[in-house]
Amino acid sequence: MADSALAPGVKAGDTIRCTVTKVPQRTDVVQTIQRLMRRDPENGRALRKSQHLRLVNLVVRTRGGRPWTERHRVGKVVRVALGEKWTMTAIPQIASDLRSVADFIEIEKA
Repeated sequence: MADSALAPGVKAGDTIRCTVTKVPQRTDVVQTIQRLMRRDPENGRALRKSQHLRLVNLVVRTRGGRPWTERHRVGKVVRVALGEKWTMTAIPQIASDLRSVADFIEIEKA
């Protein structure tokens, strides 16, 4: 895949810093940006920690004579807001996502 498919001057394997420059109105664009934000190692750690805490604090009740777990909703770790920044490794698999949200984020080499 060509280097320009990721961003100008960015090669696969480089660490990039992305910044939200404009908040999109369409939910599919917001979800794409959130998916990219969850690739940040810090956000990934927060998601793993919350998953572990949900498992530790799991409540099992009896329902119909069998165990029933009360599942808690996953907290939203990332928020798409003006000026939000995150870092991630550039890989060819996310090139199409980066192109689709290029109007809303600024990509620079970290």
